[in-house]
Order: sequence, then structure tokens, then C-alpha cells
Amino acid sequence: MAAQPWKRPELADQPDLKKLNDELHALRLDAGLPSARTIRDRIGKDAQDYWIVNHQAVLDTFQKPDLPPRGRLDVIVAALAEDAGRHDVNSEVDRFRGLWKQVFRETVTQASVHSPGVTTASAGDDAVGDIAAPFEALREWAQGIKDTSRPTGEEPSASPEAPDNKDQATARFNYAEESLKGLIINASQALWHDKDALRIFLGVVRRSEGFVKMADAVEERRPANATFYGVESREFEVDYSPARSELRTLHRVLDQHRLKRQWSFTAMEEQTGVSADAWIRWYTHDELPDREALVAFSHMAHLVPEDHVLLLGLWDAARDALDAQKHSAALPSSISFDEAWTMRAPAASALWALAGVGGDDLTAYGPDLSCGTAPAFVVAGPARSGRSTTLVTIARSLLAAGTRLVLVTPRPSPLRELANRDEVVAHLIGDDIGYDELDEVLSVASTDDPTVIVMDDAEILDRCDAWRLLKNLIRHGFDDGLALALGGDESKLQHSHYWLREAQKAHRGLLLSPQDRNSGDLIGIKIGNSVIASPATPGRGWLHLGDGRLLAVTVPR
Repeated sequence: MAAQPWKRPELADQPDLKKLNDELHALRLDAGLPSARTIRDRIGKDAQDYWIVNHQAVLDTFQKPDLPPRGRLDVIVAALAEDAGRHDVNSEVDRFRGLWKQVFRETVTQASVHSPGVTTASAGDDAVGDIAAPFEALREWAQGIKDTSRPTGEEPSASPEAPDNKDQATARFNYAEESLKGLIINASQALWHDKDALRIFLGVVRRSEGFVKMADAVEERRPANATFYGVESREFEVDYSPARSELRTLHRVLDQHRLKRQWSFTAMEEQTGVSADAWIRWYTHDELPDREALVAFSHMAHLVPEDHVLLLGLWDAARDALDAQKHSAALPSSISFDEAWTMRAPAASALWALAGVGGDDLTAYGPDLSCGTAPAFVVAGPARSGRSTTLVTIARSLLAAGTRLVLVTPRPSPLRELANRDEVVAHLIGDDIGYDELDEVLSVASTDDPTVIVMDDAEILDRCDAWRLLKNLIRHGFDDGLALALGGDESKLQHSHYWLREAQKAHRGLLLSPQDRNSGDLIGIKIGNSVIASPATPGRGWLHLGDGRLLAVTVPR
């Protein structure tokens, strides 16, 4: 059956919501008009194997004349943006988030201006009444919270102001809550240009008892996103970074267990001994919770061992990702080769190659090609990520130690500038290498006087005539005094089938601005979203030396 556009809701009297809905339908069109079940499948399942968003919820988002929950909108937009081939999915999500906020603000504004069942004040009323109305609503809201705590079966005292029916009570409750939100937003807007005062105000709001009660009241009606509370704006959101993907996964799994038990933040404080304010702050600020708090939560929620291990494993992954991001951000934007060369270990062997500078104390790091699982080192990354610069750094460091090199450059490369150095015994160009040609060049190598091949654009030579010789070099190079440092496009190296696949068995290398999580296979380590870099940042990468540790480094120039 051919894909069909979906019926759109009638939103002529809600221009902001209509714009959001129209943009959503346009994005689905760009994605090829996927079905609701296809979108559901693209979003996927949670840790308990439940659909994150079912197909009916997908349809409701497109066809109902209501503002969809923001969390649901975010995941739908992300899935469609990927299918539509948008280069920056996060920017697309942020764009729709801005449209959602615009609709939400309009809804809050209307709610704070028009009270259910209350006639509009006459033009002769002074401003005092307008100001007092929200506070009266706040008083009614607080009274509503108090009434809900009344024991079952206890009748409220008679009151002439008591609602005539349940619908009126619900309308008054909703109006009071929306008025409280409106008060917070209006006060924040008034303080917008005084950021210090605004931060203090928001801190007081989030620590207040009424704020926690409002959070609990909202959650009783729907699984609310805690970041809604108070004022949510770009000014106070944490800048997006891939490192926070692991953190958000942790929050999502924790939230699933919390909602399953119908625990409000106040209930979590009672159960775990960790303050409701701390739980709210971790949600609203998108922060890493204390590990002890998760242990207490797991104990009081009686999680099975598998869920307990998963929760703490996610915490470890989020902590490592945030630490890696912090170390990466602290690296120098550039460093010279001469300066980096002074940072190497004094006892480095002649086959030690400088690959980058990193660590808390800015130390020079690189592979020792005389040892390891295979005498190879892989430099992978997208175009303009600094692969050739890295290979030049590796070659210069080996030349500085007196090691003989064979340069291979099937395409123009900065490596060619080193071809006239005395220690360069051969320079091979062209998109093919003959078996006899390479065999003759490497025949001078020995364990006492080793030779290293430094090869740029290696993916071009995967099926060269000498591929069996290169494969044998990686397998037995230690015995023959041979080693190999190669660079290539990460996406093409992943799809190699001949000798290049053997190079991955070295389980070490440097990823420069990796674009794909599977790129970690090229250097023998699994990577997470925390190391994905888009767009590429030349000279910044992630080094793995076969020890299971991923290190952020800057490549010297």
C-alpha cells in the first residue's frame, strides 16, 4: 500500500499549534511518509522491552488538536529527522522544542488571563485585582492539595464556595496550577536581564514546599517531565553534547522504575532518605545523581539483581562519558610537535610513535610498534579530521628516533614532504602496489634494524597486488622487524575485506572526530555517543593503546 499523508486537525483558532503541527507533517513528508508503526519501531523499546511510544500515540501527535507531550515530540522528531537525512538531528529537535515552548507559553498566558467560571473584570477595576487574582488561585490550589490528603470517607465541611460537581473542582484545580506556573514565568521574565537575581529566584522556587507539591500533583495525573517545573529556557538548559546521551539513558531507566511504583519526588525522599529537592535538581539540571542515592533507590524499590546491575552500570557509563568530555574540553586547541616531543617518556623505544598529547598532566601518548597483539596502528576519521597530520606526526617521531620508513601515498599527502629524508628508504605512490615491488623494499628490514610503513589513504590499497604481503606483515611483522601505521576514512575502513581487516586485530589506534559508534571496532574498543563528534574538529581525537582505556588527545602539528 502506498504511503499516505495523515489527516490534519482543525487548528484555525490556534495558529502556534497549527504551525507546530504543519512542521511535523512536513518533516514526516521529508522522511518518506513512514507509518505510525514504522516511527514506533524507529524510536525503539526501553530496557524493559516496552515500546517507548506506541503507534497510537504517534498518530495522536499528528492528528489530535492538542499540544503533545514534549518528551514524545522529541523522540518522534529525532526519528523522522534521521530518516529525512537531516545532518544535525539535535538542531531539528531543538527547533521543534522552540515551537512547543511557544505553544505552551501561549496556553499558560491564556490560562492566567481567563479563569474558568470567573467573568472578566470591568475596565474600571484597578491593577490590584489583576495582581491578586493569581495569588487567590494559588491559595485555592494549596487548599486543593490539603483536601486531597483528607482520609477516605471524611466529608469536607460545608462551604458556599464548594464546587457543585467534580468537573468544576477539576477546572478550579487546573486553573490554580496554571496560575502558579504563570506566576513563576512572569516573575522570571521580569528578572530576565538580571541573571544573578533570576538564578536566586529559581533556586528559591525549586526549594519551596509548594513547588514540590505542585510537582507531585502534576505527576499524579500524567508522567510529567520534571524539567518542566519552574521556568525552562535555553538560558538555563545544559548545552547539548553527546556525552549527555548516557546520562539521559540513566535518567530514563530510573524514571521507568519510579513511575512503575508511582513514587512522587516527596515519596522518593521518604523511601531513600535523599531530599526531594536533590531528586528534582538532578532531573531539572540534567545532572548525574549521587551513586549512593541510586543504591538507596534500588534497595527501597526492591529491584531484581539484573535491574540493580543495569542501573549502576548506566551510572558508571554516564560518569565516564562526562569525565571524558571534561578532559576533552580541557585539551589545548593546538600544540607544536617540538613541544609535544619533550613530553614523551625518556625510555621510549625506537619504534615508539607520537600520536597525541592528553591526560591531566599533558603527557605525550602513542603506540610502541615493537610490542602488542600486532605491529600495526590505525588512524581513522572523516575527511578533514587531521588523518594526514597525525601520520606526519607519527612519521616525524619515528624518524627522530632513527627508524627507517617506507612512505605510501596513493593520493597527494603531506607525508610526501618527508620523502627526501635520509631514513626514508622508499616512497610508493599510485593506487596499486606490486607484490615484488614491496617485497624488495621490505627485504632490508630486520629485528635489529626495523622498518615501518607509514601509509595514507589506505582504503585505496585494500585490494592492491601486494595485499597478501601486507596481511602477512601484520601477522608476522614482529619476527621480521616490520610494522605499519596506516590512516584512512573511517566509513571505508569499516567495509574493507582484504588485508585492512587484519589491521583491526592490533586493537589500537586513533579515532579523529568519529562519526559512527561502530568506528570503535577499527581500534579494538567499543565507543559510546560521548565520543561522537559532529562536525569534525581537526586534530582532536580518541586514542586507544590496547589497554581498554579511551584517552582524549590533541594531535601535534
